[in-house]
Amino acid sequence: MKNLGSFMKQAQKIQAQIAKVQEELAQKTIEASAGGGMVTVVVNGKQEIVSIKFEPEVVDSNDVEMLQDLVVASVNEALRKSQEMVSEEMRKITGGLNLPPGLTL
Repeated sequence: MKNLGSFMKQAQKIQAQIAKVQEELAQKTIEASAGGGMVTVVVNGKQEIVSIKFEPEVVDSNDVEMLQDLVVASVNEALRKSQEMVSEEMRKITGGLNLPPGLTL
C-alpha cells in the first residue's frame, strides 16, 4: 500500500508540472509561413492562431484560390510546429513516457 501512496504523490507532482507547463506554453508562440513568406501565421502553445500576416503582393482578387491555399499551408505548418513544441515540453516532464494527445495525469 505504501507504493500506491508514493505513486499517487508522484502522479500529483507530474500533474502540477504539466499544468504549469501548459500555462507557459500558452504564452509561447510558433511562426510558420508559406509562399516564400507571403503568408505568415503565428500560433501559441494552445494551438490557437494568434495572427496571420499577408504580404501585399499576395492579395490578388483574381487569384483568391492561391491565397486560400497559402493560408491553409501556413496554418497547418504552424499548428504542426506548435504540437511539436508541446510534445517536447511534455516529454521533459514525463521522462519520455508517451501519453496519448489530450491525456494528462
